[in-house]
Amino acid sequence: MDKLERFWYVLHTKSRFENVVNEGLIKKSFEVFLPKIKVRSRRRDRKAMIRIPLFPGYVFVKTDLNPSEHLEIVKTAGAVKLIGTKESSIPVSDQTVDSLKIMVATDQPVKTGTRLRKGDPVLVVAGPFAGVCGVFVRYHGRGRVLVDIEALGQYAGVEVQAEDIEILPRVLS
Repeated sequence: MDKLERFWYVLHTKSRFENVVNEGLIKKSFEVFLPKIKVRSRRRDRKAMIRIPLFPGYVFVKTDLNPSEHLEIVKTAGAVKLIGTKESSIPVSDQTVDSLKIMVATDQPVKTGTRLRKGDPVLVVAGPFAGVCGVFVRYHGRGRVLVDIEALGQYAGVEVQAEDIEILPRVLS
């Protein structure tokens, strides 16, 4: 029997579970990569540099996607699903992962972000509005965004830091 070729795949995790999933997969002897960057802590009482995931909510895992390995990956505490289509997961090139490894190995600043589109469903994950689900309205400048929350057939808008929100998957109706 031919051995299946191993590729990198992106594994979506629960919010703030990247480290838990990374450690869980390492314990299961998977080759994993959780790219992290150094940023200044946003807490007012600290000036420390901390390491945070470059892509919050995601880790890379190398697998051949045989059914038993796939099951072990998604059974890992905090894992949600491998990113792809309904038919199959989509591999990431070795070159892309190698480039990310080089980028995070330096202490140079790395800019990241997701360009939100009007109407994207979002969840506020930090700050005074943490836990609020809403809809992205627009960028408001100085790293702030406007999010609308519908209640009782009306909208209420809040302004939050762009890094304090995560895009929610769109539910197909």
